[in-house]
Amino acid sequence: MTSINRPLVICAPEPRSLDLIFSAEKLKKLRAGYRLVETSAEDVPFLGNSILAQARYIIGQPKITSEILAKMTQLRAVLNVESNLIDNMPYDEIFQRGIHVLTTGAVFSLPVAELGIGLALDLARDITQADLDFRKGSEKWGGDGNTTSRLLSGSDVGIIGFGDLGKALRRMLAGFRCNIKVYDPWVPPSILLDLEVTPSSLDEVLELSDFIFVVASVTSENQKFITAESFASMRPGAAFILLSRAEVVDFDALIASVERGHIVAASDVFPQEPMPLDHPVRQISGFLRSAHRAGALDFSFKQMGNMVLEDLDLMDRDLPPMRCKRAERETAKRMRSRPVEKN
Repeated sequence: MTSINRPLVICAPEPRSLDLIFSAEKLKKLRAGYRLVETSAEDVPFLGNSILAQARYIIGQPKITSEILAKMTQLRAVLNVESNLIDNMPYDEIFQRGIHVLTTGAVFSLPVAELGIGLALDLARDITQADLDFRKGSEKWGGDGNTTSRLLSGSDVGIIGFGDLGKALRRMLAGFRCNIKVYDPWVPPSILLDLEVTPSSLDEVLELSDFIFVVASVTSENQKFITAESFASMRPGAAFILLSRAEVVDFDALIASVERGHIVAASDVFPQEPMPLDHPVRQISGFLRSAHRAGALDFSFKQMGNMVLEDLDLMDRDLPPMRCKRAERETAKRMRSRPVEKN
């Protein structure tokens, strides 16, 4: 294939970079098979009509107006490696033209689920606090150090949200033989039953669980839907593990519930990232903190590149993409997760 005949790909993957999401070998393969126009998201509209007209794919999710989209007459797919769908393009027009919007967010499900299990075990067994006590010379030996400990095995677990991450959690929890209730209004009960979890209302998940994992995406409908009343309804001492986005939770109410000693909690995400140095969440006990690092492994980023290459190959052969997750016309515009600023 001559250079001029290679498909043109606009590359604006920020906050990622091509070097981050492709191994050296896979990036060499990408460069050999495609003409790459590397640019920033904000400069995509200024690339020139000729480049826009030839673009077959976009790697990234730059803002695309209807006017810009009209110039992209050859566009087949937007491959979003930021992984949060952003309401920054005319989705109705894109879907009407048969253009795929694809996300690579599934790469994060396994590492985030693993960290979620780790946080749950830490909350159950006071692992971090026991280590800190040991360092200070105030450790409690044997049973004296287990007065608030419990088992994850055989416990009542609630999962709020049941996309890729929720399913990964379910697989990991299988070995703990937990009783799992799931709340997700976008998933039919029959699918949940097929995966051997119990379809439940939000109230049932909150009120009847020892451990609650929140892995729901932020949408136009569910911001701060877990309220002060939600926390008050939880079992005393229940563990609340927040892994998706802080915007689904009334974060001040979460902190207040932990401060009162009603529940314990862990979070990998926060309303501001980083949080102010004087914010109370940095100091309260009973709250485990992780700096939005659950999925940020090199393994995850390189999986993105692998998925992108495989789907590019399929689409080049006029086959549907299968590795990345396709955005749906009914829900794409409803997603509201903030883009990440740091990998």
